[in-house]
Amino acid sequence: MNSPRPRQAPYDRDGDLAEVIDLPANELGGDQASQLGRIQELDSLAGKIALVTGAGAPDGIGYAIATRLRLLGAAVAVVSTTKRIHERAGEIDAVGFVADLTDEAEVGGLADAVTDAVGEVDIVVNNAGLTSKTDPAVVKPVAQLSYADWQTELARNLDTSFLVSRAFVQGMAERGWGRIVNVAAAIGVVNAVPAEAAYAAAKAGVTGLTKALATEVVADGVTVNAVAPGLIRTGSSTVPELQRGLDGPMGRPGTPEEVAAAAAFFCAPSASYVTGQTLVVDGGTGIRG
Repeated sequence: MNSPRPRQAPYDRDGDLAEVIDLPANELGGDQASQLGRIQELDSLAGKIALVTGAGAPDGIGYAIATRLRLLGAAVAVVSTTKRIHERAGEIDAVGFVADLTDEAEVGGLADAVTDAVGEVDIVVNNAGLTSKTDPAVVKPVAQLSYADWQTELARNLDTSFLVSRAFVQGMAERGWGRIVNVAAAIGVVNAVPAEAAYAAAKAGVTGLTKALATEVVADGVTVNAVAPGLIRTGSSTVPELQRGLDGPMGRPGTPEEVAAAAAFFCAPSASYVTGQTLVVDGGTGIRG
């Protein structure tokens, strides 16, 4: 288990800006090795603490994001609804927690437990909500969709992002630095498919939450962005989903690692001037007529 990290100094706007503009503008010049090291330093997450939700599947997007943030130097806490999260945590030297993130009280308990175990969280990646084989999506036409089904999809895919963001964003703002990355989806943001209205509405809601929250903390050193994956090959992918990926412009589904790369960009200290944005990771499917 990681030791709690000392509280960070308040956000230094001038110092943060200097870090960005100190890079050579037009040519490498000088010692290329030292300049490469400088770039790596700007993107390093050493000394930061990250929480990634929905990271229990070994072949899922959440686990890929947690792995990448750990490789970038962050101390990482991961959470899912089952005890398998402890296996994932052990594989990347993280700390695992089990919680139902649709439950307001459990999210509050999670926030306290993470802070006690690893320290104050600087980075939150809200990946929880994507379905799995054991927790499938509600796939029904609107005319056959019960109100309970509708509420289930919104709770799983939108409420989780709201509750977790709310639990940590104030602390980030008070310390003057933070990153929140929400995992939306191309469905609901770029396109839609029949019988998935509730999922599409929830994921569209995630992007709305992203923009609104970004405006609230834009002056506090906290950025809020979203990634919107298209068809990604994970352990819960169905054959029809994979086929749609093969039929896309690139001729293949995406990988969790490709989504993780996009999420990690938003988490980087050097991405400090990007907020309220949604980056679609769909292999060009959304731009094809």
